[in-house]
Amino acid sequence: MIKNAFRLDRKLALVTGGGTGLGLGICRALAQAGARVIMTGRREDVLKEACKQVGTSAAYVRHDVTDLPSIPGLGEQVEDRFGPIDILVNNAGNYLKKSALDTSDADFASVLHTHLFGSYALSRECGRRMMGRRGGSILMIVSMASLFGIPLVSAYSAAKSALLGLTRVLAVEFSPHGVRVNAIAPGWFNTALNRKAFETDPARKEKILDRTPLGRLGDEMDIGYAAVYLSSPAAKFVTGICLPVDGGASIGF
Repeated sequence: MIKNAFRLDRKLALVTGGGTGLGLGICRALAQAGARVIMTGRREDVLKEACKQVGTSAAYVRHDVTDLPSIPGLGEQVEDRFGPIDILVNNAGNYLKKSALDTSDADFASVLHTHLFGSYALSRECGRRMMGRRGGSILMIVSMASLFGIPLVSAYSAAKSALLGLTRVLAVEFSPHGVRVNAIAPGWFNTALNRKAFETDPARKEKILDRTPLGRLGDEMDIGYAAVYLSSPAAKFVTGICLPVDGGASIGF
């Protein structure tokens, strides 16, 4: 039946940065589709609360994705405790809003370290395990900043654009071994972070909505549903793509 094509029963998903915002929406949707979800992050109190929201199919492992030497151990720890990882969602990240002229080398490196280096290292480790089992799905969460120029986010844009290129390379290398690699590019969502930003800059929200054909912000679960699709058997012939979930912002004018 077609509904079974979107189910993730008996699958184990590892979601970085899963405790808040879009990451939490992804965890909720994956769990609703039947997956067991392991979320990671640096703040244990946030992860505990997120697990309560997701339900009994969720657990957490406290981890900082910027600690690159610890990443092989993370994969081993998760698989020893919970079983083989079927789905990896690279969602953890940080954000820096500065003009390019005011962004220092250290600022730039910090953003790339979190988004790009952490995602690459974890994808390499999980990908190796998935390829040994001839199956798996890896998702990169990229950005509208991967698709067009947005001022004051040079480091973030560079990191997310690099992730998009990495998605394509890993898809070519991993897919012959049964591991699909795809990206999701979120538009602007009704998250706590964005609500705070719009309070201080109402004109920014107006500009975003003006160029978004659906005329509204997204809901966190919209990203979650996209993650379910790309991780499910329904997308078994889909690899190397970037799926914008943006209300049409990337094609709006």
